[in-house]
Amino acid sequence: MRFSLIYGLLFSLFTSGQALATLSAQEILKKSDEVRNPDRSFSLSTTLISYKNGKQHESSVVRLYSRTYSSGQFRSLLKFISPQRDAGKLTLKSGKDLWLYDPGSQASVPISPQQRLLGQAANGDVVTANWNYDYLATLVSEEQILDGERQQRDCYRLHLVARHPDVAYPSMEIWVDKQDFKSCKAEFYAMNGNLLKTTYFRRYQPVLGGNRPTEAVIIDGINSQLVTVLKHQDFAWYDVPEAWLQRDYLPHFKDN
Repeated sequence: MRFSLIYGLLFSLFTSGQALATLSAQEILKKSDEVRNPDRSFSLSTTLISYKNGKQHESSVVRLYSRTYSSGQFRSLLKFISPQRDAGKLTLKSGKDLWLYDPGSQASVPISPQQRLLGQAANGDVVTANWNYDYLATLVSEEQILDGERQQRDCYRLHLVARHPDVAYPSMEIWVDKQDFKSCKAEFYAMNGNLLKTTYFRRYQPVLGGNRPTEAVIIDGINSQLVTVLKHQDFAWYDVPEAWLQRDYLPHFKDN
């Protein structure tokens, strides 16, 4: 009986280890999405701070509302809080489309996910996205890297290629922790293969039902002295109304 229990335990450990070892690159990417993003609608605030040569250059605060759909992807509404010149502006991500609404002109115009929001942070970096639905992944290698907190991590290195032309970046490299599938580092590339930026995901904390990154550090691909830090706070489950995620509703939006 005792031998059977021990054998059963060892077999269970062996088969679970085998299952992890045989995960496809796409499954690894999906698991990393599940760590970064919750599985239902939520809201949070993000403070963006850009630095030049180690000195703070400018800052902004936005409020994000994200709603999940059966497709597995998010639709998001971004409200600008500060600086004052941008307060009240809205960015809507609906499917593959992004719209910027200016209450001053009461007009909404299409924008690109690559368009810069502040510093090195683009619109596509701030709205919620599950990369598994936008990219095809291949496993490049397993390697050890330093994460955003200067800790050694054993990672899967994945190469991602866009499934369609409407995503923020044509290709990416992402390093995913082998033990817990946390996203540690990502590199974003232009169509010509040039490095646009490197992002480190750090300060993982228990929020919204999981251990998720509360900061991202974005470093320019050409000038490493250009850095933007995204600090997420005020996490909350939030039943985002469907109406908020319609372009025609943007002039009527109120969240308080």
